[in-house]
Amino acid sequence: SITVASNSSTQLQTKRDQLQTIYNDLTEERDQLQTSYNNLTEDRDQLQTSYNNLTEERDQLQTIYNDLTEERDQLQIRWFYFSDSVYYISSTKKTWQDSRNDCLWRGADLVIINSRQEQDFLRQHQKEMWIGLTDRQWEGVWKWVDGSPLTTSFWYSGEPNSHRGNEDCVEINSINIVYNWNDETCENENFWICEKKMIS
Repeated sequence: SITVASNSSTQLQTKRDQLQTIYNDLTEERDQLQTSYNNLTEDRDQLQTSYNNLTEERDQLQTIYNDLTEERDQLQIRWFYFSDSVYYISSTKKTWQDSRNDCLWRGADLVIINSRQEQDFLRQHQKEMWIGLTDRQWEGVWKWVDGSPLTTSFWYSGEPNSHRGNEDCVEINSINIVYNWNDETCENENFWICEKKMIS
């Protein structure tokens, strides 16, 4: 009976050792699985971050594309290219200040004419159109909308004459000749020309 008890004890010890080994193996396998899970979670988070970054970049590119498409469409409708600028010729009439406000809204300003070539390009439209020249600040001191002084001019014969004393804004006359500028009352309504410098 002592022998039987001893054998039973040995068998139990062996089983306990086997179970301990199985437990240790399972614990190690669990730890490996936990490590794999953690690595996969980290990979997933990195992929999510990359996806978010790509989505943001895609949205930014879409915005740029939309802006460029809108700018292209604007250029195709009533915008004309000449030298290093694009010009918008209005189809409606406004006062000088309202015309300038419209140009500013378009990211441009009333045209500044710097050369005979530019004058020739603009006068061919044969409309009475506001340009960005005024002496509203000081009578007789003509300045462009960017604050620069008048150096090259194309006044019509007898102009500027400040008729009735309140002609402080300048229009291109509808007569298709080189010297066709006329000073006019700023509250008159004319067509107008916007100019936007191209980015070089």
